[in-house]
Amino acid sequence: MNKNDGMNYAPKGKPNPVVKQGEFVFAAMSLEHGHIYGMCNGLIEAGAKLKWVHDADPKKVSQFVQTYPGVRVASSQEEILQDPEVHLVAAAAIPCERGPLGIQVMRHGKDYFTDKTPFTTLEQLAEAREAVKATGRKYAVYFSERLHTESAVYAGQLVNDGVIGSVVQVLGLGPHRLSAGTRPAWFFDKAKYGGILCDIGSHQIEQFLYFTGSKGASLQHSKVGNYNTREYPEFEDYGDATFVGDSGATGYFRVDWMTPNGLGTWGDGRTIILGTKGYIELRKYIDIGRDSASDHLYLVDGEKEHHLELNGKIGFPFFGELILDCMNRTEKAMTQEHAFKAAELCLIAQRDAVIISNHNSYTGGNN
Repeated sequence: MNKNDGMNYAPKGKPNPVVKQGEFVFAAMSLEHGHIYGMCNGLIEAGAKLKWVHDADPKKVSQFVQTYPGVRVASSQEEILQDPEVHLVAAAAIPCERGPLGIQVMRHGKDYFTDKTPFTTLEQLAEAREAVKATGRKYAVYFSERLHTESAVYAGQLVNDGVIGSVVQVLGLGPHRLSAGTRPAWFFDKAKYGGILCDIGSHQIEQFLYFTGSKGASLQHSKVGNYNTREYPEFEDYGDATFVGDSGATGYFRVDWMTPNGLGTWGDGRTIILGTKGYIELRKYIDIGRDSASDHLYLVDGEKEHHLELNGKIGFPFFGELILDCMNRTEKAMTQEHAFKAAELCLIAQRDAVIISNHNSYTGGNN
């Protein structure tokens, strides 16, 4: 796991199988983003069998096979889609291709597990909603900043147990390191990656809905800008948005591609959850200047202050729950409507964002 490179950040947990060996089979395809490794790690640790891999790029396939030696290389997507043993297809395609690929997978009678962001247009979302209704299959989304982060998993348990009372507001900070030289060309093409609020903003919106218990939300304001990457005119390196959930709770988040090289990981991701009886702060990937380990949770309740170091202690229940949902046709891991609502809100925030023009080079001090 590379802590300095967010595109190839693939958490590993302890094996916690929920099915017998070979009982649940999945395949991987479209290896455009390194998150596919985190997705596969989680499923394998929960007991799933990885049978196939496919990608048009032989280098990506070779690297994947080195990581998962037992996997078979498919000659085409169709070879996977026609295999009756495959229950689920995991994919991390170019963002603009994720929706159409998911519809293809579901029409072949298989559940689909995609990297975030799941769509780049509202039209793709509408088509996926119809395909889910028509096929009865699942369109699951890898919102890793909550699902594959032990501090966030535990925070969800604390919130659900009422430890901080009713949630009033969620503040999310999602900075990322750009590492421009390692990124593929599509990464800087807005039509392909969808924009910063659509892309990494999707994590923040999903967390806001989850921690506040909101089924929906109204966008109050959103902004995007390109401050420091003018060589890529279609790229957005800054974005923020404010929402009010139907629960009455509010949310604000900021995402950016400005993580400095001096930070010991790819991004200082944080979440602050304010409740009527206390608050929680998550320092997900590092506690700067103190501890390079991930998953620090700070809690202040009616009795005292708490600091919990959760790395390696909580696990990642989402993946086992997803497997059982696919087998039992339940919705314990995440409801389909929750995944689609998070996608819808990030697309609306992106569509309606004020575009910030920063034409000056002011860096502070006296002029």
